[in-house]
Amino acid sequence: MTKRILVVGGGFSGLWSAAAAARARDELGLIDEIVITLISPDPFHAIRVRCYEADLTPVAVPLDEVLGPIKVGRIEGTVTKIDASGCHLAVHCPERPGSLTLEYDRLILAVGSLLSRPPVPGIDLAFDIDTLGGARRLARHLEDLGRDVVGPDQTGRWTAIVVGGGLVGIELACELPARLAAARDQAGGTGPVHTVLVDRSAEIGSTIGGAAMPAIRQALAAAGVACIGGAGLAAIDPRGATLSDGTYIPALTVVCATGMRANPLAEELGVARDARGRLPVDALMRVTGVPAVFAAGDVAVATADEAGHQTVMSCQHARPMGRFAGYNAVCDLVGRPDLCLRFAAPDYVTVLDLGAWGAVYTSGWDRDRLVADGAAAKATKRLINGSRIYPPPSRDGAAILAAAAPIIQARPATAG
Repeated sequence: MTKRILVVGGGFSGLWSAAAAARARDELGLIDEIVITLISPDPFHAIRVRCYEADLTPVAVPLDEVLGPIKVGRIEGTVTKIDASGCHLAVHCPERPGSLTLEYDRLILAVGSLLSRPPVPGIDLAFDIDTLGGARRLARHLEDLGRDVVGPDQTGRWTAIVVGGGLVGIELACELPARLAAARDQAGGTGPVHTVLVDRSAEIGSTIGGAAMPAIRQALAAAGVACIGGAGLAAIDPRGATLSDGTYIPALTVVCATGMRANPLAEELGVARDARGRLPVDALMRVTGVPAVFAAGDVAVATADEAGHQTVMSCQHARPMGRFAGYNAVCDLVGRPDLCLRFAAPDYVTVLDLGAWGAVYTSGWDRDRLVADGAAAKATKRLINGSRIYPPPSRDGAAILAAAAPIIQARPATAG
């Protein structure tokens, strides 16, 4: 009898869960016995960590180019309900009336995370780069600024506020001055551009780790980014934003980079989750207390090393978590627990893009060791963003399955 594995999510963990499941199915000679289907609302795999960049062309990877060659099916839709006791779920497909009900023998939940927006008045007016769609909306807005279609009130036209001084906020803030200047030049303007980075921490970047702080300070200063620490967002209106200390900044561009929370679909499983809404999984990526369900990526939290560090919401962990989840789901399904592999990721690194200044590369869970900065770190970041986190581009099934091996990659190399 044919067995079914459903993978929910087409991001880093979902794509690689499906590919690793296909790899295990191939290794065990079960191509005709196991059907693997990936469910995602989009026809593409978004390289989410590149959404801060000006050129979004390389961000969308067609899912069918990866799934087709390895014989994984795809359903374009959104899962709205999970019945874990009955092993089925409901899917809303835009082109079909009602809900589609799908049964599974094993489920891999890999729906990622969503931007956690602060509950303040006017928050829906803020842009974001949490998704490719959000990044495209911001890009269109900046293009509109350059085409003089922003309306009669020009105050704050060349000012952008980035709310949130974490990794995403800093990367975007380092890019925005040049993007604003390009829009201004297109419009024939002559005034200065302003990018303001706001964070609740007293010093921007302090939560990222001490080893990175000198590079972050230098890069923000070189880009002309004004930093306001110790403040949050109180309200947004069409002409600007009010900070928690009462300061009002006229700005036609306000972007939220205020952190992430696990996709609320995780609530459907009815188990206790962590402070970020993540599902607890064991070393095989099985959801604790929910039979036949695995989870990976930002929607899950696993122990990463013997010291007890937990996985972080990052493609650095989402990709291998997906590979282990997919591979182990197949082995578990066919009654081969001896083939299951335990996840461990003891080496943690961060490579932060800092715009024209370069980048900074740190290691350690506290990001307390500097590996490289400036041009050398920038070369590493380009390697990561340009090829390391992509599936093989050749549509070669064997190459895709090889890339889905359930292993932890060595840390990226540095130039020189």
